Amino acid sequence: MELLNCIKIILTFVFFSVVANMKSSGKSGKSKKGKEGKQKDEAELRAEQEEAERLEKERLYQQHLEKLEAKYQRERESELAELNSLKQKFLSAQQWKMDYKEQAKWERYLSCDGTPDPTVPQEINTFMSLWRDHQEEDVQLVMEKEEVVLNLIEKLEFHLLEASPDEITEEQRNQYQEFILQLQDLLHQKYNEATLNLLKTASMYEDPETGNMHTVIKDKNTTFCIWVNLKKKARFKSHVFQEAGHSFDLPKSLALSGVAVRLLHTRYDHVSPLWVQCQGLPRQEASDSEDSAEHPKDTGQGPGQEEEKGREELSVPAAEETCSEGRKSAASLKENSSNTDDTKDTEEATEKNSDILDAASQDEDAAPQEEAGGGEEAAQAVDLQQLAPLGGVYRIEALQPPPRARRVGDWSAVELLDVGLEVYPYSPEEAEDGTQAAVQITLRLPDNVIYFQVPVIARWDPEGQQWRTDGISNITYEAEEKSITFGMGAFYTVALLQDAHLNLPYQAWELHPTGVDEGLFTVTAAFATIQIQIKDNQCMLSSVVVEEEEVLSHITGKWMSPFALREALKRAGVNIFPADYSPKYVPVPTKAALAEVKAYEQMALLAAAFAFAHSKWNGEAGPEQVVFKVCGVRPNFQSRSALTPAPVKQKQLSHGSFSPCPSSVPHTAPERALRDTSLSNKDTC
Repeated sequence: MELLNCIKIILTFVFFSVVANMKSSGKSGKSKKGKEGKQKDEAELRAEQEEAERLEKERLYQQHLEKLEAKYQRERESELAELNSLKQKFLSAQQWKMDYKEQAKWERYLSCDGTPDPTVPQEINTFMSLWRDHQEEDVQLVMEKEEVVLNLIEKLEFHLLEASPDEITEEQRNQYQEFILQLQDLLHQKYNEATLNLLKTASMYEDPETGNMHTVIKDKNTTFCIWVNLKKKARFKSHVFQEAGHSFDLPKSLALSGVAVRLLHTRYDHVSPLWVQCQGLPRQEASDSEDSAEHPKDTGQGPGQEEEKGREELSVPAAEETCSEGRKSAASLKENSSNTDDTKDTEEATEKNSDILDAASQDEDAAPQEEAGGGEEAAQAVDLQQLAPLGGVYRIEALQPPPRARRVGDWSAVELLDVGLEVYPYSPEEAEDGTQAAVQITLRLPDNVIYFQVPVIARWDPEGQQWRTDGISNITYEAEEKSITFGMGAFYTVALLQDAHLNLPYQAWELHPTGVDEGLFTVTAAFATIQIQIKDNQCMLSSVVVEEEEVLSHITGKWMSPFALREALKRAGVNIFPADYSPKYVPVPTKAALAEVKAYEQMALLAAAFAFAHSKWNGEAGPEQVVFKVCGVRPNFQSRSALTPAPVKQKQLSHGSFSPCPSSVPHTAPERALRDTSLSNKDTC
């Protein structure tokens, strides 16, 4: 019994232990599940709170962007209204320009200086007719009249360049170009007449040492040198014009002949086609016609056939032929309705004399032209878009002296010939070594012209109406002495040519305001640094620095029109003005014309308060985009702008007072507006 009771007690104890364990395990499972559920609820609540916060932030941010967008739109409307009002300045400027021209006309009328108005056909025709009829000319009088003629030509050229298409008709444009060519030819005709008159009295000016006649007459536009071989001695075959620095050495045959040598140096170019003399004057199609004349194709035809074909190709309408045919004679142009019969007769006489001079030059040019093949012809013809005459033109001519006066008792008798000035019939002889004897010429280069490289010597071909490099040999250039020596197989009109694009593209440029309606434009080119001051409608060359030395003092510090300044710099050898055809010779990206014009307009509107400078990113931008640096300038104008061109290798802003342009610029309106507060107190780029 006792054992049975013990077993019951043990079983009861085990039973209750198992029950207790089961209850405890059930309670722990329930607590674990409850904790997991609680954690899950807390995570869901937290996610809901974060989502609510995110949505609230987005709502606030979007609300802020909407406010900024509204602010930006209001500012944009205000700025556009201001821009439209500023654009009215262009109309005001155009009206001011017209009023300025009218005032200049009125002031010129009141001056009563006796010079004609070149834009009035009656006045300019009367001027040319009266001067053409005046036969008793000497060199000094021609030089005095030359100043008036050059001023008239300059006025016509500037008028053609400045006049807009609605201000001048095509007929007037062609007429003004004809006037320019007629004035140029008349001026050269008068120099021939004055030379003939001087040769008639050559014996009165004999040099007591050599027995020959020589003289030099010069002014700021022309240097007239002439030598007459009166004694015909071989030991006097060379001569140096001391006053001019020019010299020559003749072959023996000429030293023993009665010949006169004239060296006429004009610091202007009235030989090249008109579009070369005044860039931008003709239309593009005129330039294209010149290209065909300057680069003849090898057709396999003989020289005579090529010349005949060239004459046929040059028979184009007057708008295009003025650049080529006009050089032969003013009489070949269209007759003006106001010309008289006497004027026509005189022009025919002028054409006859000019044909005598041109025919002799063409005969002299025939030999070297026949030797060259078609390919060499194209290579020897100068591309006037790439190379430009610089320093004027040198007309080197061998002339036939007229019969000398003889003393008969108390009388002086002279034979009068009605043939005008004649070219000496010179045929090149062979030297002892079998080569062709050349005329040695030494030219003193002008002091007011800069040659950055060794100039190219070219001769003028009157038949082909082009500059050529054949017929010139043994060239020696002395840069320090500013002289050049060369040989010629005959007597030519020569010019020194320089690359028209050697200072392009710009290495740096900068435009910044210096006062009210004033600014300073600085260009850093390959060989020079140029500073141009701008005020109202005029410009002034402040300085030209070449190798740390200021040059061209004769044109610095003088106020002139933009066109006059451009021509003055080009005549001095500092050509920093690209032409329409320049992209063919300068490797720069081409920009759309409309984009450039719009950029210039916006720069003009901001130029009074902002400085501009070049940017290296402009070359990488597309043709529809123009990139440059812009920087605000304080209105005191006391110090130079901070956009000082940096060294060429850096190409970046180097001044510390202006913040540099950011590396990345926001493009959306809200993003730009967000930057307003951070940049409001800075001069921004």
